[in-house]
Amino acid sequence: MARLYANENFPLPTVDELRQLGHDVLTIQETGKADRSTPDEEVLAFSNAETRILSKSYPQRTAGPIRT
Repeated sequence: MARLYANENFPLPTVDELRQLGHDVLTIQETGKADRSTPDEEVLAFSNAETRILSKSYPQRTAGPIRT
């Protein structure tokens, strides 16, 4: 199964579901690095050092009007 590192904006219900499916998921909250404005480079370096895939979530954008 996959070894993942979930950034602070990754949905916790998704973390729970991934764990139920047998994946090894470590959250940034569990490492004590949440809410510190940790630079992306440092988050990625930690993920690499732990041999984990970095999992991030981005805000969903709504599409604007279609112009023709």
